[in-house]
Amino acid sequence: MIYTVTFNPCLDYVVAVDDLALGEVNRVTRETVMAGGKGINVSIVLKNLGHPSCALGFLAGFTGDEIARRLQLQGIDTDFIEVSHGMSRINVKVKSNEETEINGIGPDIDERDIDELYAKLDALATDDILVISGSVPAALPGDIYERIMKRLEGRGIRIVVDATRDLLVNVLPFKPFLIKPNNHELGEIFGVELKRRDEVVPYAKKLQERGARNVLVSMAGEGAVLIAEDGQVVEGPSPAGVVVNSVGAGDSMVAGFIAGWLESAGDVERAFRMGVCTGSASAFSLGLAERDQVEALLATFNR
Repeated sequence: MIYTVTFNPCLDYVVAVDDLALGEVNRVTRETVMAGGKGINVSIVLKNLGHPSCALGFLAGFTGDEIARRLQLQGIDTDFIEVSHGMSRINVKVKSNEETEINGIGPDIDERDIDELYAKLDALATDDILVISGSVPAALPGDIYERIMKRLEGRGIRIVVDATRDLLVNVLPFKPFLIKPNNHELGEIFGVELKRRDEVVPYAKKLQERGARNVLVSMAGEGAVLIAEDGQVVEGPSPAGVVVNSVGAGDSMVAGFIAGWLESAGDVERAFRMGVCTGSASAFSLGLAERDQVEALLATFNR
């Protein structure tokens, strides 16, 4: 079974505005509301690709109720913890001449809520896949990623981590099955600027040397690089297409990699291609990737 954890789920309110002007009244030309958060995005895309998962995390207030309702309508299994104080975030994403995001805070999560999450994670079994991704709200301990991985260490659970900077670096000793930084995040870790796939390879290998089993680096239009557990270096450009939406593309790549890995009995090259095409399918559409979109890109994708 696949499980995803989203510590701070949200409702994404995505609006298009022609020539956004600060300090003035702006009229929205297009709007969309969707359940969001990195782990939730992974669960949605996995569902679209035909792989069930269970979404875990914390919800609160009327916004939390709406997040749960929307996921249930999409057929996503959920097992969220209901938090008593505060409300789940509303994140406003404005698409105009530039993309602007205004992200909410999230609910007040206490020790009892955290213990309830631990209890749910303790029920995971050998060969389950757990995806932990996204930022950690101020209400949670800053080392929550490490605490979870230490708790599950040695149980044969494949843990995927999609996080930035210290959140990512500090879990490497626990040997995550897969990590997925982008090239900018990878560069920030080592204090370098990485623009080409060949530049990424040595730094991705450094993360593998620190403990990560598989390192998948996304690079937007430049494509992606995978340093596989068996030593393979798999890299390639993105499929051709017009980017209309960057929200959820990285999460879609994670979901696609997992789906490809499961469908091919662990063929990392197939998983890589599936990941790249799934991330691209989300980037080329207003919503998150659907199976037919991914298959169409796979048919034309050459790495």
